[in-house]
Amino acid sequence: MSKDLPVDMPPKAPKEDSRPKWDNKFQYILSCIGFAVGLGNVWRFPYLCQTHGGGAFLIPYFIALIFEGIPLLHLELALGQCLRKGSISAWSTISPYLGGVGVGSWMVSVLVSLYYNTVLTWVMWYFINSFQEPLPWSVCPLNENRTGLNEECYESTAVNYFWYRKTLNITPDITESGTLQWWLVLCLAACWAIVYLCTIRGIETTGKAIYVTAIFPYLVLTIFLIHGLTLPGATEGLAYLFTPDLNVLKNPRVWLDAATQIFFSLSLAFGGLIAFSSYNPPKNDCEKDAVTVAIVNSLTSLYASIPVFSILGFKATTGYWDCLDRNIISIINEFDLPEQSIMRQNYTDWITFLNSSYPEKIAGLKLKSCDLQEFLDQSVSGSGLAFIVFTQAIILMPGSQAWAILFFTMLFSLGLSSMFGNIEGVFTPLLELQIISKSIPKELLSGIICLVSFLIALCFTLSSGSYWIDIFDRYAGSLPLLVIAFFEVTGVVYVYKIKRFSEDVKWMTGRKLNLYWQITWRFISPLLLLIVFVAFVTLQIQKPPTYTAWNPKHEDFPAKEEKAYPPWVQAICVLLGVLPCIFVPLVALFQLVKKMWRSKEPSFLPPEVFSCQEVNRNFSHPKK
Repeated sequence: MSKDLPVDMPPKAPKEDSRPKWDNKFQYILSCIGFAVGLGNVWRFPYLCQTHGGGAFLIPYFIALIFEGIPLLHLELALGQCLRKGSISAWSTISPYLGGVGVGSWMVSVLVSLYYNTVLTWVMWYFINSFQEPLPWSVCPLNENRTGLNEECYESTAVNYFWYRKTLNITPDITESGTLQWWLVLCLAACWAIVYLCTIRGIETTGKAIYVTAIFPYLVLTIFLIHGLTLPGATEGLAYLFTPDLNVLKNPRVWLDAATQIFFSLSLAFGGLIAFSSYNPPKNDCEKDAVTVAIVNSLTSLYASIPVFSILGFKATTGYWDCLDRNIISIINEFDLPEQSIMRQNYTDWITFLNSSYPEKIAGLKLKSCDLQEFLDQSVSGSGLAFIVFTQAIILMPGSQAWAILFFTMLFSLGLSSMFGNIEGVFTPLLELQIISKSIPKELLSGIICLVSFLIALCFTLSSGSYWIDIFDRYAGSLPLLVIAFFEVTGVVYVYKIKRFSEDVKWMTGRKLNLYWQITWRFISPLLLLIVFVAFVTLQIQKPPTYTAWNPKHEDFPAKEEKAYPPWVQAICVLLGVLPCIFVPLVALFQLVKKMWRSKEPSFLPPEVFSCQEVNRNFSHPKK
């Protein structure tokens, strides 16, 4: 019987891709930017600039961006767009032996999502309390007998007390778990509910929410920028931030921090970027997308630094003036001088005169040393910058309530848009794996992911929870990403072969890859990753892991007490660092054994080498 189709039967239309698609290119770019631009751009990058020579830090930062950040970002976006699959399926398609790379990145996304959303829990708690007048972190509460101020608060500050006692209710040691803090449990439930509503149908819902969560922070940063530049001390803060000290470039730690900041800031090796780009049509300029996202991310870090340090300069100047005023009052009272005879402007002249004329009296006053530089040197990053230093600065600003509400709304938006990418890195591979039934609705799968994550993350709402978040951030969200990224770039270049991948990119973008991409992918990026990995591990080995505990009974309180991790906690630290990485050799070994076993079967055929054009041959693309 002839297999020819009847003459009157129309030819089959090209197979439509059932995979969800972005509504438009802007929505996709905004989602990638929202994923990359996160809390670290606001509270990590300015700190690194401040501690590593100000403007001089930008030199290693942009070198790392050009030779590490942009090439790896382009590789991930091109890979996802070419294969139109999530991380696990994508790497298994490249080579069954590289499937562990996808599993490792999926595992990192899971671990990071658990603690990252808990940080948003803290932000929500502060946001709720920002509606109180006065702000609850601006004054110390009374003690139980109502005869004076709370002792812990009085010995530290109201800001520290609200953070460590009223928010975290922290234990003095990581081995003391404490109890669940109900206010944090409720906020955590609310945060996961918001994440669920925004990711309920994958990019079909996150794509709508991203317009708000990605754009709103820029609006708030601009408002803070305009207001911050009008505050006294803003100039000093910005001068301190950007004045270059080129001598610090001799310190290897500066280069290591620049490389790691670029790497983590762009959210590389999480799998979220591969998932996002997999919803693009194959014919799309992924090269231009990568450069755009990387540049916007770095410029956002610079842009965020200006309002942050103009306000921190204001805080330092206010603290410096308060120090002078206290000394002036002490001198006026001691020498019975008329009021306003000593002013801030002539304070130095008076001190010089009195020190030479009445040295014993001045020594007896025990005046504090007031140096603006010392106040500016009080650097801090991470949660300390957001919940202690910046909240202290907000108290000093007129209309502090409104500024607090704006600030914490901005932080929540930044964190939420990053959570979209983390959840997408978890959600997309699960949808594509055969172990998950296709009959399960997206809404149910998304709900299960969020519910399980919420239940596991309850451990972070214990009194010792913040100690564990530091551990997860330091080990689960750092070292594994370096390992995964190294195998990503070497897998594409030396397993899949750079020549084949170059042809795929040319087919997608319509342009031949230039020498820059060839050299960075082949040599520079893998070498940089290897150097950063070795340096990172070396630094970890040289100094045993420690943490700083808030202990009111510590002899140097309110200074934090540095403690060594007990052995069982160190074992967990190692586990968090190794767990995602171990899947790379395990999956490769499993595939090797599987191949050796199946090769004995007569019907065994080796897998065909795929090409991007073949994968997307039957997809119909929208006309440009």
